[in-house]
Amino acid sequence: MSLTITLIQTQLHWEDKAANRAMLQQKIERIKEKTQIVVLPEMFSTGFSMQPELLAETMDGPTVQWMQEMAAAHRVILCGSLIIREGTDYFNRLIWMLPNGQYGLYDKRHRFAFAGEDQHYTAGNKRMIASVNGWKINLQVCYDLRFPVWARQHTGNASHQPPVQPEYDLLINVANWPQRRSLAWKTLLQARAIENQCYVVGVNRVGEDGNGIYYSGNSMVIDPLGEILYHKADEEDLFTITLHKTTLEEVRSKFPFWKDADGFMIY
Repeated sequence: MSLTITLIQTQLHWEDKAANRAMLQQKIERIKEKTQIVVLPEMFSTGFSMQPELLAETMDGPTVQWMQEMAAAHRVILCGSLIIREGTDYFNRLIWMLPNGQYGLYDKRHRFAFAGEDQHYTAGNKRMIASVNGWKINLQVCYDLRFPVWARQHTGNASHQPPVQPEYDLLINVANWPQRRSLAWKTLLQARAIENQCYVVGVNRVGEDGNGIYYSGNSMVIDPLGEILYHKADEEDLFTITLHKTTLEEVRSKFPFWKDADGFMIY
């Protein structure tokens, strides 16, 4: 089984939702290859803004509707995060939009307190693992990458229970990760692939935001051994790649490190 994914590494119009939707629509329409999943950066409609009171939408707002339209028109799964309001709470919410209009949700668990995200957004409390064409896909947002327990495979391993199988096959992280900490981004993406014996796709933005912070992109695709299959820095890019389940199964069979993992629980 194979899985084809398109990464969109792009600049973003600062806090301009309509402009970003129009720009991203043009890029999606330029995808020539037949693809199954299109991945956008974190907060793709606004940039990494700490003004949710001004910018948040509801789940029936124009950006979610736009995602439904794009997914349906191009017969793809569209993935990216945006600012969502529910009652008095604001979430940095990743939406996994299916072509039939159904969707899955993941609210960013780890808020970036260094930039004040914890003061404006409510933390999520559960992981989301999607299923596509026989693949299990763990979805995360930016700062989550720094917390390995949150990404750690649950293999069914515990003191009273033998290991069963890895929980997921691919980790997708959508980000607004600044250039000044790009070494950590690149290193941690590889680490998550190696320690979880899975593919990793990291999609970051490029360009300068409204706070004068520069993003160098460095979007990457990494295989289960930590080898880099794709890497692009400092430029906008539209890249499509096909991942192969046989490669993943061969790695896990030849190097069954996952069977020796410690059992644990997340509270």
